[in-house]
Amino acid sequence: MNTSVTIAGVEFKNPVMTGSGTFGSGMEYSEFVDLNRLGAVVTKGVANVAWPGNPTPRVAEVYGGMLNAIGLQNPGVDVFIERDLEFLKQFDTKVIVNVCGKTVEDYLEVVEKLGDQARVDMLEINVSCPNVKEGAIAFGQKAEALFDITSRIKKIAKQPVIMKLSPNVTDITEMARAAEAAGADAISLINTLTGMKIDIERRRFVLANKTGGMSGPAIKPVAVRMVWQCANAVQIPIIGMGGIATAEDAVEFLMAGATAVAVGAMNFVNPYATQEIADGLERFLAEHRIGDVNEIIGCVK
Repeated sequence: MNTSVTIAGVEFKNPVMTGSGTFGSGMEYSEFVDLNRLGAVVTKGVANVAWPGNPTPRVAEVYGGMLNAIGLQNPGVDVFIERDLEFLKQFDTKVIVNVCGKTVEDYLEVVEKLGDQARVDMLEINVSCPNVKEGAIAFGQKAEALFDITSRIKKIAKQPVIMKLSPNVTDITEMARAAEAAGADAISLINTLTGMKIDIERRRFVLANKTGGMSGPAIKPVAVRMVWQCANAVQIPIIGMGGIATAEDAVEFLMAGATAVAVGAMNFVNPYATQEIADGLERFLAEHRIGDVNEIIGCVK
């Protein structure tokens, strides 16, 4: 049975990855999950300098999922290279670094610093976080801005570039086409949907940020639809995400046209989720006598 998939020349042992911001940078979950069993570890967002994130409270449970307004808190690229990349060197899995910023120059600085890091296999550019008031979300909601930042990153990037798309747009295919036209090697979607929760007893917003990004099983039908739309609109590979909780969910995304999948919110519910989904995908292929996972990618037109 072949479970390997290839994206922009990078071969992954299986299509199951971690969702950025839900798995730390691998160290935090390594006592629960054998990182060697995953196709890739996608790190938490990395900025050019340390970010404190948003004020608390920053997380709230909602029906069928959760809201978060963490605000991409991270220690900055220098600490990431010295601590997290060094830790990941011991594992036989691919590493995709999620890059965030508030200006184009911020992104370019991180991309440049990561260029000579042999342990970094791909870059995922986060232009779609709904919890950062400046920078990221604006790039992800305007096709012209997305084209500009993608093309500028591609000019200096030494690793293949994945653009992470926001679902908070009128036409997701317009954004996918803009990323492809600017030279993106792949796209990933969907990031969280913008949501809100109000405490009716205290008559105030539950999150200090007022709004947050909704993730979890409730958003899966929206995510599958958008992945299918983009798969029919562009030729570059897609990493699908949004509400994946089981191996069957992962198969649904693959059939919709994703080459790989990322597991996000479920890591908070079940820290073993990624490895269980990777194992479950193998069982599904065996039970259905499918010799190559690539046979089911995009099989539903």
